[in-house]
Amino acid sequence: MKIEDVIKSTVTLDDSKKVILNIMFTQNVINDKFTEIMKPYDLSGEQYNVLRILRGQKGCPANMCIIQERMLAKNSNTTRLIDKLLLKDFVTREVCPDNRRKIEVMITQKGLDVLNELDPFVLEHEQLFAKNLTQAELEQLNTLLEKYRTLK
Repeated sequence: MKIEDVIKSTVTLDDSKKVILNIMFTQNVINDKFTEIMKPYDLSGEQYNVLRILRGQKGCPANMCIIQERMLAKNSNTTRLIDKLLLKDFVTREVCPDNRRKIEVMITQKGLDVLNELDPFVLEHEQLFAKNLTQAELEQLNTLLEKYRTLK
C-alpha cells in the first residue's frame, strides 16, 4: 500500500517526504510486530537489545559504555534498562575490582535461556518482512538505507 493511502493524504507528496514517511511507518509496523513477540516475556525491545549485546560478549562482562555504544537506540537509558533486567534475574551487575568507578554487567543463564527461547521467533519475524524481497533487493535496500542515513 502506498504511503499516501496509509496516511490518507489528499496532496501530492514530494519524494523526500515520502521516503521519511515510509521509513517511519515501516519502523512502526516492524516495532509493533516485535513488541508482540516480546510481550509474553515482559521484555522491551531495548531490554532485548541489551541481552543480545551481553550474549555477544561470550561470557566476558561489559561496562555501561560498551553497552551504550552498541545500542540501536542511542538515547536509551542504559542504567534503567540494566536495573529492570536485574529485577528479572537476566543480568548481574558488579563493581569492577580493578576500577571501582566501572560497573560490569553480565548475562545470567536465565537471560541466555530466554534469548535461546526467543531466537526462533525473532528469526521468523525477520524473515516475515524479508520474504517480499529477493536477495538482490535485500542487499540493495541495505545499501540504500546505509547511504540514506549518512549525513555529510
